[in-house]
Amino acid sequence: MSQTATVQAHRPEDEPAVHVRGLVKRYDEVEAVRGVDLDVAPGETFGFLGPNGAGKSTTIGMLCTLVRPDGGSAHVAGHDVVKERDEVRRNIGLVFQDPTLDGYLSAEQNLKFHAELYGVPKALVPGRMRQVLEMVGLWERRESRVSTFSGGMRRRLEIARGLLHSPRVLFLDEPTVGLDPQTRSSIWRYIHELKQAEEITIFMTTHYMDEAEFCDRIAIMDRGEVIVVDTPAALKASVGEDRVRIETDDDGAAIAALRSRFGIEATRSQGAVTFGVESGQRFVPRLFAELGVSIREVTVARPSLDDVFMSYTGSSIRDAESGAARVDPMAQMMRKGR
Repeated sequence: MSQTATVQAHRPEDEPAVHVRGLVKRYDEVEAVRGVDLDVAPGETFGFLGPNGAGKSTTIGMLCTLVRPDGGSAHVAGHDVVKERDEVRRNIGLVFQDPTLDGYLSAEQNLKFHAELYGVPKALVPGRMRQVLEMVGLWERRESRVSTFSGGMRRRLEIARGLLHSPRVLFLDEPTVGLDPQTRSSIWRYIHELKQAEEITIFMTTHYMDEAEFCDRIAIMDRGEVIVVDTPAALKASVGEDRVRIETDDDGAAIAALRSRFGIEATRSQGAVTFGVESGQRFVPRLFAELGVSIREVTVARPSLDDVFMSYTGSSIRDAESGAARVDPMAQMMRKGR
């Protein structure tokens, strides 16, 4: 009996949207990116989480062919960022951290100029422009000058511009920096909607913990290195214990009871007893039943991404930013629209 081997054809969607190995970038004596490895799957929302100066923007700069790596390799949408720069650029969209729109032009004119730069066939421009403007809720304002737009509207227009040429990978560098919480929430609503409407991979940088929660996976980056990569839930689970805070009639007795009855070491801080325990919500009924000390109030907090960042780097992201004199050189260039 003969056997027939079936060879499955290689498909672009089988490849990582972003594939990086040993990526390095130096600026004089500063090693801004130090041997980064990562893979981003097609259709994934992937986040770089880290303080300003961590090397996030420099990494994006290399992936977008804005700066040449000093070592390692990177492929975006299947193309080498050094050897196939033009192909990479045709397949990516980029929204800079700071605005790069022309305020004297209308929204429509800004998009038409972008379409010309990317060689979008003229016959396709009107329909595609309406599609992306409606996606971000700006179709009715297409003829308005960008100078009349709010900060949130400009950010939405920049996202629309980044999508106009149908990229396979959209890079968002701090997409909501400087915006108020309500506008930030609105921007993320539009990002979720575009993920449903477009077959696209999103690669974003942020130092906002709440935004990182929206990502499928997160890479924590600090001092030019990727420390860990995983889903937000898995990263928080890796920290382990929930934090429990109780207010009692006798904190000293409560601390002693926690040690003797549960083997838990607790501390007194800001007028309450605090301790860590796995599955805090399930532990609370036992606490009331067995502690033997009257409890006035109890709160349980699950590990946050800030706890994760502190666990892996030794400092909170806020402390890292306030204490760091480092500046990501590529971030400065990207703010200038290079």
